[in-house]
Amino acid sequence: MDSPSVAIVPSETRSLETLFQGYQRLSVRQRKRWMEILLSFEMKNSYDVHNESGMPVFRVRELGNGFLSLLKRIFLGPVRPFAAEVIDLATEKILFLLRRPFRFFFHRLEVRTGGGEFWGAIERRWSWLRRLYDVQDANGRVVAQLFGPILKPWTFEIQVDGVTAGTIRKRWSGLGKEMFTDADNFGVDLSGLSDPRLKALAFAATVLIDMVHFERAKG
Repeated sequence: MDSPSVAIVPSETRSLETLFQGYQRLSVRQRKRWMEILLSFEMKNSYDVHNESGMPVFRVRELGNGFLSLLKRIFLGPVRPFAAEVIDLATEKILFLLRRPFRFFFHRLEVRTGGGEFWGAIERRWSWLRRLYDVQDANGRVVAQLFGPILKPWTFEIQVDGVTAGTIRKRWSGLGKEMFTDADNFGVDLSGLSDPRLKALAFAATVLIDMVHFERAKG
């Protein structure tokens, strides 16, 4: 059962909506530490997010310390449950809290603002061949879908009413990174989306897509 929504914080909601209204394209770049690269040891995920001008605007940081968190990364790898926070680099405040419950297939990512307001979720749908996700608003209503074409394994289309309005696309990271690390870079095109809340949810979906489809097991 989904966690119930909490009281809305109007001032925070307006600022977040204004913030995402201005973003058309974002670049999401995964950070890797040298120990992780050299020893093939899975550490907590971290991403730097840049705007169209190449300026860093957000940082996504996986949470969790201690022995239990370590065991989850070692034994569950890409299917592990996790929580993460999205930091606004201009203010050093938490914009979003992301939570992924443990599921083997019907993967889900829940999105809340830093003040606790439930904004929606991204959840995988059943399909034999296609990669499909529903983007749900705070009331559980499907407002968009993410569709991964079979012949474009690095691309997910953001579809609204059956029309492609944006994309989440994995980018080539360079020969060294592609061969020796699982650091992934993504381009997120939000230019066809008018709803700032949907833009924020589509951006958050990038983290789930990376974990499910591109994070390779280490061993």
